[in-house]
Amino acid sequence: MSITFEIPGKRVLSSAQLTAFQSSATYNTITSYIEILNASVVGARLTDACSESLGINAILHLLDRIEQLAHETPPIENKASRFGNPAFRSFYDKVESLAPSLHADLPGLDQNATPELTTYFSQAWGNRERIDYGSGMELNFFCWLICLDRLQVVTASDHTALVTRVFWRYIQIMRVLQSTYWLEPAGSHGVWGLDDYHFLPFLFGSAQLRGHKFVRPKAIHDPEIVDELSKDYMYFSCIKFINSIKTASLRWHSPMLDDISAVKTWEKVNSGMIKMYQAEVLGKLPVIQHFLFGSILPYEGPPPPSSDESHHGDGHVHEGWGDCCGIPVPSAFAAAQKEREPGNRIEGPGIRPVPFD
Repeated sequence: MSITFEIPGKRVLSSAQLTAFQSSATYNTITSYIEILNASVVGARLTDACSESLGINAILHLLDRIEQLAHETPPIENKASRFGNPAFRSFYDKVESLAPSLHADLPGLDQNATPELTTYFSQAWGNRERIDYGSGMELNFFCWLICLDRLQVVTASDHTALVTRVFWRYIQIMRVLQSTYWLEPAGSHGVWGLDDYHFLPFLFGSAQLRGHKFVRPKAIHDPEIVDELSKDYMYFSCIKFINSIKTASLRWHSPMLDDISAVKTWEKVNSGMIKMYQAEVLGKLPVIQHFLFGSILPYEGPPPPSSDESHHGDGHVHEGWGDCCGIPVPSAFAAAQKEREPGNRIEGPGIRPVPFD
């Protein structure tokens, strides 16, 4: 069947449109693909051997090039600010410029689809203007994977590798970008992520641990177990990452993860993660008003509100908190770096540290 490709764009501006989206074919495509990839990694470790096709290897090579671009674009001197480093914009522009040629090397890809795919891909690394990152950008990368699957760059036999190799490689690169450019968490209330930035590594990570004979969710509070299992499981790697940049205990800076650790089984954690993702990411207007619809993931709902309705600076409606582009929040990396600098802590006899651990 011939597809007329199109550059994806924003379509959802109102609660009525969001409701329509949640009962659409595109919504079902996203949730179904999450469940398919989720099932593909049950019991799988990051270090396990898995089938790596020509498509998977080409994607990994493409991602290697993205990390190389980050190393070639160092942060500029910006000590006066704890917010995002402006050098990220140069990195973003390089990715956007190189994306079409990088996609030319993907085996079997219809080159007419390149503008559609590169839109998702380019916007998966953060917001150029705000120098921030959140679950909406993570969703763009996931949509890029859906498109690659639909266009047969990868097949069903690649599903495990798409998570344990490709998606995990993306997360590793995002850690480089977050720490290099001090990307701010998107939104002013901590975003719909579980570690300031991400959601899906916890979802897929809990799938990996389903049925584990010995490890329970409460094990995230044991540093030795976290360190040992971080090599094999996304969930524990993400906990290790949080612990590396935040000195307080999880119950203070990551209360949701702390609450989840009380759940008895990974099966319940994993099923809860899927429901939470549907409610807190795919079900929130501040996220979905930035969702990009194209020919592969089309919008088929009602038209947007009339132009005389209330809009804000970037041309979309804010309902409720308006977390999508609210008050800038310094990155945890910036805060950690500031704390390490001499003279930034009030010290002296009788001064006690705040009891965050």
